[in-house]
Amino acid sequence: MNSVSELVTRLEKMEHELSELREVLLKTEKQRDQYHHLYLQMMECNRKLELGLLGQKAERLPENSSQLSFQMLEQMLGDKAVREVEELEVTEVRGHERHKSTGRKPLPEHLPRVDIEVIPEEVKHEGLDNFKRIGEEVTEVIERRPASVVVARVIKPKFVRKDNGENESTQVLVGSTPQLPIERGLAGPGMLADTLVKRWQDHLPLNRLEGIYARDGLELARSTMCGWHEQLLPLAQPLVDAMRADAFEQPYLCTDATGVLVQAKEKCRTGHFFVVVAPGLHVLFEYTRHHDSDAVDTVLAGYEGYLVADAHVVYDHLYGNGDVIEVNCWAHGRRYFFKALGSDPERAKRALGLIAALFRIERSLKDAPRKKKEKIRAKHSKPIVEAFYSWCDAEWPSLLEDTPIHDAVRYARNQREGLSRFLDDGRLPIHNNISELNLRRQAVGRKNWLFVGSDEGARTNAAFTSLLASCRMQDIEPWSYLRDILCLLPDWPVHRLLELAPAYWNKTADRDDVKELLAANPYRDLTLRRE
Repeated sequence: MNSVSELVTRLEKMEHELSELREVLLKTEKQRDQYHHLYLQMMECNRKLELGLLGQKAERLPENSSQLSFQMLEQMLGDKAVREVEELEVTEVRGHERHKSTGRKPLPEHLPRVDIEVIPEEVKHEGLDNFKRIGEEVTEVIERRPASVVVARVIKPKFVRKDNGENESTQVLVGSTPQLPIERGLAGPGMLADTLVKRWQDHLPLNRLEGIYARDGLELARSTMCGWHEQLLPLAQPLVDAMRADAFEQPYLCTDATGVLVQAKEKCRTGHFFVVVAPGLHVLFEYTRHHDSDAVDTVLAGYEGYLVADAHVVYDHLYGNGDVIEVNCWAHGRRYFFKALGSDPERAKRALGLIAALFRIERSLKDAPRKKKEKIRAKHSKPIVEAFYSWCDAEWPSLLEDTPIHDAVRYARNQREGLSRFLDDGRLPIHNNISELNLRRQAVGRKNWLFVGSDEGARTNAAFTSLLASCRMQDIEPWSYLRDILCLLPDWPVHRLLELAPAYWNKTADRDDVKELLAANPYRDLTLRRE
C-alpha cells in the first residue's frame, strides 16, 4: 500500500511539474514570438534606412480612429459616455467651421500701383485724335522689384544770426544728429531690423545674407552684421528680462529644451536652448552650456507655480518643496503608444483610442472659461483617465520588458499624478505642444546655420528669437515691430520696458505720445516712403 500511495504522490507531483513546465513553455513561446516580431520590424526599418525610404513621422491613428475611440469608451464606460462625448464633438465642429475660399483674393490695397497702359495697334497707327475713349478694362498682376537699400545722408546746415554786431561773439547753430540704435553706427533701425528678421525669423545664415545684399548692390560682410547684432544685445536684453519677469507672474509656464552645436577650436561642443512659454503672452528662449539641474535652476530661477514639462530628470528637484508643481504632457505619453503600434497594435490602439477621446474633449473646450472646463473635465475626462489607468494596471504584469508597449505603460504609470493634474485646474493644458512648436523654430534654424559661433552668439540668438517668437504669438509683423522698438529703446524709461513687449505693443503703439516719437524719427520716416 505504501508503495502505491508513494507512486500516486509521485505521479501527482510530476503532473504538477508538467503543468508548470507547460505554462513556462507557453510563456516562453509567446515571448519568442514577440521578440521575433520586434526583430522583423527592426530589420524592415533598417532596410528602409539603407534605402532612404523613411518619411515624415506623423502621429496619426488609422482612418477609423474616431470609431475606435468610441468603441473603447463604450466597452469601459458605457453607451451614455459615448453619446456625451459625441455631442461635445458636434459642438466643436459647429463652433469651428471653416469657410472655404471661393475665387481669387483681391490684391492688398497698401501695395503701390504702377499703371501700364496698353493701346490697340489700330489706335497707335491712326492716332488718338481719331478715336473717342469710352472706358477701360483693368487687370492686376503682381511683379517684383529689387529690394530697396538707400543711404540716408544726414545734412546738418550751420546758421549764424544776421544781426550780430561786430563786437558780439558769433554763435553757430547746428542741429543734433538723430539718434541711432547703435551709437555712431552705420545702420539705421530699418536695416538692423531687416538683418535680424532674415537671420532668426527666416533662418538665413550670414553667408547667405551676404549674397542677398550683394544682389541688391550692397557689399556687406557677415562679420559686420554679426557685430551689429552683438552691439544690439545690451539694448534688447532688458526688454526680454522684463518679459521674463511678467511671464513668471503667470499661473503656469510650459518649457522644453533642445541641443545646439557651439563652435570650438578642434571640435564643436554641445549647448542647449531652453524655451519658456507663458501662453497668450510671451515666448522666451535662454541658452545654457549644459542640460542639467543647474541649467534648469538658472532658466526658472524664482518661479513658483505650475510647470508643464516632459518627465526629464533635470526638472525633478524643482518639485521637492511644492513651490513648483509638476504637470505632464499627454501628447508626450501618447508618443510612446504610437511607437508601440507596430509591435503590439491591439494594446496600443486601445490606449490611443482613450487618449484620442481626451483630446477630442479638449478641442471642444478650446475657448471655454476655466469653470466650464473644470466642470466638463470632471464629468467626461476624469472617467476616461480612470479607465485608462485601470487598463494600464491590469496589463502591466503581462507586458514583456524592454518592449515599446512596456515602455509606454511604464511612462504612463510613473507620471500618473502629473498627467492627471489638468483635471483639477481648468487653466492647465492637457499637453505641452506649445513649447515643442516654438522650440521647432530653433530646430529649423539649426538645419540652416548648423552651429552658433560662441556662447555670446547663442545668447544674442536667444534674445532676438524671444522677440520674434513672441511677435508670432501675438500675430505682429516682425520687421516693423523691431524697427519701431529700435527707434524707441535708446530713450525709453527702464521701468516701462514691458510696454514695448509684443504682448502689449498694439496698445502702446496706439498712444499719441508714442506716435509722436515714432513720427519724429527721420530714419523710420525714410522706411515708410515708397518713391
